Amino acid sequence: MSLQTLNETASPSLTGRILSACLHTREVTLILMILAIVVVMSFVSPYFLSASNFRAVAVGMTPTAIIVIGMAILLASGGFDLSVGSVMALSSTVVALLLLAGVPIPVAIVLGLVLGAVAGLVNGILITAVGINPLVATLGTMSIARGIALVLTEGFSVSSLPAAFGYAGKASVFGIPLLVVLTLSLIVLFDLAVRHTRFFRQIYFIGANEKAAMLSGIAVNRVRIIAYVLTGILAALAGVLLASRLMSGTPTAGNALELQVLAAAVIGGASLRGGEGTILGAFLGVVFVALINNAMTMLAVSIYWQMIVIGAVLVCAVALDMLVRRKVT
Repeated sequence: MSLQTLNETASPSLTGRILSACLHTREVTLILMILAIVVVMSFVSPYFLSASNFRAVAVGMTPTAIIVIGMAILLASGGFDLSVGSVMALSSTVVALLLLAGVPIPVAIVLGLVLGAVAGLVNGILITAVGINPLVATLGTMSIARGIALVLTEGFSVSSLPAAFGYAGKASVFGIPLLVVLTLSLIVLFDLAVRHTRFFRQIYFIGANEKAAMLSGIAVNRVRIIAYVLTGILAALAGVLLASRLMSGTPTAGNALELQVLAAAVIGGASLRGGEGTILGAFLGVVFVALINNAMTMLAVSIYWQMIVIGAVLVCAVALDMLVRRKVT
C-alpha cells in the first residue's frame, strides 16, 4: 500500500469532514430530532400531520420564540433572566388597560415596550452595578412584575379591547399567520446580527472570558445592561402580540414560561457558562419543545406530566452540555 493510499485511509475525505462537521452541529442534530418527532407522530396520531395542527403549534409558540432570542443573547453573555414570563404578562395587561382608558393603539404599544425596557434596565443595573446574582435579581423582578399585573387587574383578564388592536393577532400573509411571519423575521434578523455585528461579538467575548474582555477595552457592564434591556423589550413585545391574538391582557400569562425558554435555548446549543449558542439553534429548541408538548397533548398526557417531561429535558440538556465541555477540556 503506497504512502498516498495510507494517508487517504488515515484522514477522512473533504466530503466526510464536511458531513462530520454538519452532524456535530447542534442545529443539524435538532432538525433531525424534529423530523423524527414528525415521522413518529404522523403514524401515532392521524391529526398530527395536518395544516391546522401545524398552524396551531406555530402560532402558539410565537411568544416563546420571540423571548428566546433575548434569552440566547443573555446566556451567551454569561447571564439569564427568569422574569421574562412575568414581564410579558405585565406588558400585556398594562397595554390592555391603556387601551381601555382610551389611549391610542400605537402609544399604548410603545408604552408597553418601554415598560419591558425598564424591567430589563432594572435587572441589568441590579446585576452589574449592584452586583446581585442574576438568579436572585431576576427572581425578585419576576415576583414584582407578576404581582403588579395581578394588583392592576385584581387577577382578572382585561378584555373588550378595540377591534383594530387584534389585527396583528388575526391577520395572515399568503395564508401564513402574521404572528408567525413577524417571529420568523425577528429570528432571521437577530441571527444575522449575532453572527455579523461587533456588539454581539462583544457579548460572546464577555461570556467566554469576562476579564479578558474587560482588559481589551470592552465596557462589560454597559454591554450586559443593553442585553438585559433588549430581553425586556422582546418579552414585552411577546406580551403585546399575545394580547393582540387573545384580545385581552392576561395577568397569569407566561406562568413557568421562563423554564420553557431556558430549556429551548440550552437544547439549542446555548451554555449556562456563556460564550456559546446561536439564535437559530435556540429557535429550533423552541420548535423541538413545542412539538414535544403538542405530541403529549395529542397522546392525552396530563399537563402535570408534561411539566415533568419538560423539566427532565432541561436537566438532560444541561447535563449533556456539562459532559461535552468536560470531555473537551
